[in-house]
Amino acid sequence: MLSIIIPTLNCRSDLTQLLATLSHCSLLHEIIISDGGSNDSLSEVVGGARLIMGKANRGEQLAAGASKAMGAWFLFLHCDSKLQSGWEYIVKKFMLDHNNRYRAGYFSLIFDDSSQSARWVEQFVGWRLKTLGLPYGDQGLLINRAYYEYLGGFKNIPLMEDVDIVRRIGRQRLMPLASAVITSAKRYHCDGWLRRSLKNLLCLTLYFLGVSPDLLDKIYR
Repeated sequence: MLSIIIPTLNCRSDLTQLLATLSHCSLLHEIIISDGGSNDSLSEVVGGARLIMGKANRGEQLAAGASKAMGAWFLFLHCDSKLQSGWEYIVKKFMLDHNNRYRAGYFSLIFDDSSQSARWVEQFVGWRLKTLGLPYGDQGLLINRAYYEYLGGFKNIPLMEDVDIVRRIGRQRLMPLASAVITSAKRYHCDGWLRRSLKNLLCLTLYFLGVSPDLLDKIYR
């Protein structure tokens, strides 16, 4: 059975839409909302999901959610994402393959935006996957509980927690799922497509150069 773990912070509207895409999943054991101190009445829309509270630190929120989860498999999702129709079949097929017990799956990425800028960023994501083998957290992460615990789980870091864990998994054990996450372009609209893309690339480069995630978080914000 599957535990879906979602870190949140002031994303009530996005969470409502995501939960609607998960509501009829037969694989589902539970949904855990790991909140970082929202002040937008997010608790009113969690429905039957389990809500846990902590501080605003995404790595710590993900780790806390996993520590409370009961499923044999974990699916980590960002709250500003939605899953394509048919995702349940794709996830079930991955989970039933014994060879995937020590692998992790991720979705391809589509923005909810029809602009050419969105398509360029999607192409860059494809390049990053092909060249560096680095899916980001907004592409989801499907992983067996035992393998997650063997890896040591998410670290309590505010940024690059997704890059950190996929590097420990290793590109040979990262498998693309035949489905996509449709993610919000709101932050790109706010920052500008080029500016935000360059900021993401700068943070990734500095991380590889050894800059601490705490300092990177300050730069990012």
